[in-house]
Amino acid sequence: MRRVDAPAPVRGSPVALKVRLMFDGLRTRAPAPKARSFRCILVVVMGLFVVQMLSGCILDSEKPDLGIQMPPDYRAGHGVSAPPPLDWWRGFRSPELTRLIEEAQTRNLDIATAIALIVQADAQTKIASAPLLPQSTLTASYQLDFWGKNAATSRAFEEGAVASRFNKEVVVLSTIVSVATAYFLVLESQDRLRTAHENLAASSRILTLIQQRSSAGTASALDVAQQEALVATVRASIPPLDQTLRQNIATLALLIGRPPEDLVVKGGSLFRLPIPRVTPGLPSELLFQRPDIRAAEANLASANASVEAARAAFFPSITLTGQGGYQSAVFKLLFTPQSALYQIATQLTQPVFDGFTLEGQLDNAKGVQLQDLELYRKSVLSGFHDVEVALIAVADTTETERLQRLAVAASKRAFELSETRLREGTIDLVTLLQAQQTWFANEDILDIDRFNRFQAILSLFQALGGGWLPPGVAADPIVIQ
Repeated sequence: MRRVDAPAPVRGSPVALKVRLMFDGLRTRAPAPKARSFRCILVVVMGLFVVQMLSGCILDSEKPDLGIQMPPDYRAGHGVSAPPPLDWWRGFRSPELTRLIEEAQTRNLDIATAIALIVQADAQTKIASAPLLPQSTLTASYQLDFWGKNAATSRAFEEGAVASRFNKEVVVLSTIVSVATAYFLVLESQDRLRTAHENLAASSRILTLIQQRSSAGTASALDVAQQEALVATVRASIPPLDQTLRQNIATLALLIGRPPEDLVVKGGSLFRLPIPRVTPGLPSELLFQRPDIRAAEANLASANASVEAARAAFFPSITLTGQGGYQSAVFKLLFTPQSALYQIATQLTQPVFDGFTLEGQLDNAKGVQLQDLELYRKSVLSGFHDVEVALIAVADTTETERLQRLAVAASKRAFELSETRLREGTIDLVTLLQAQQTWFANEDILDIDRFNRFQAILSLFQALGGGWLPPGVAADPIVIQ
């Protein structure tokens, strides 16, 4: 009687178990000659079916839903959409500011560092794309990207290189805004210094009048002392303003990559510069304009590709050799019809049990994907927030400056009337002292309010992502070198 061996214990993945049980009969039966060729064809077809089934199970990568609610417009935005031009800083009509910004774009060290990071990202992309091309060696070989692992890895690095370019644009925009801020601080310091010197001259003139009245016996020593105190206070406010002026010039030198001793800033006055008018576009347009949002989007795309690569890593690699063969024990089984099909399924699933390393790598890739998704969502919401806050600041600082101008005009008129009455000898010196203090303080506050308005405009430019291309003009495609 013919002996039939008992089947070996069933181990492996569920797919492998089903395939193995399905074809156990094929191993134990003695096939007829005509059925042998049919069985070989069936084994190959079923083997390819199993490979495709496994590929579909593992390579099916779900992309996460962005889940971002897009507001129809900005609450604080008014007027027709007029996004800023690419060289938006020219709207301030300051040749000196334009020169400083253009010099910073070519000499700033942070920008140079960001460019170096782009070079590194491009190099990493080349390295990651190398497996997609044949390697010319003494034993030339080419690894087939059967499961798309190498293509997904290359795509992940390409998106990383794209992100590095947008990160560089973030640095450029931040540098431009920093240069403009430092320059406007220089002008504000000059305005405040000019105001302080004018106030010092006015208070000194009043002190002379009071001293004359004191000599005539119509003013007391207390009146003289109070005015002297006011003069000394105004004089003491000048050195800190001079310090701020010189320090901001040194900051400008750093931003344009030059030593402070080599930079001379002429400056001027904020009141002589126009304030460019800018209104935001639609919130949906912001997604294509802010470089930090585009960088977050590219990072998310890179994470999606990394998940695909991690899924594909569960499958074996196939390498074509220069001798016209292939190096893969699994695919030797696949293309050998007389081999048992359950062996194919078992071999294909073996990488899954490599100490759970591949599973851990896939989970890690999914974690990075989730992290980059949340960072993208945050960058979008932060963009909407920044624009809304900047619009509010522009509106409120504009109104604040308007009201402060009225306060300056009123307090100046009160001071002038007080000085006239002092010369006529018909005013209380305490009233004159208060009029001086009020006018001096209001003038200094107006200088600060003027700077705050410029600062709000800069914040709006930065929140919008800098300058936008004109409508209908497409951006140049990003090319990985």
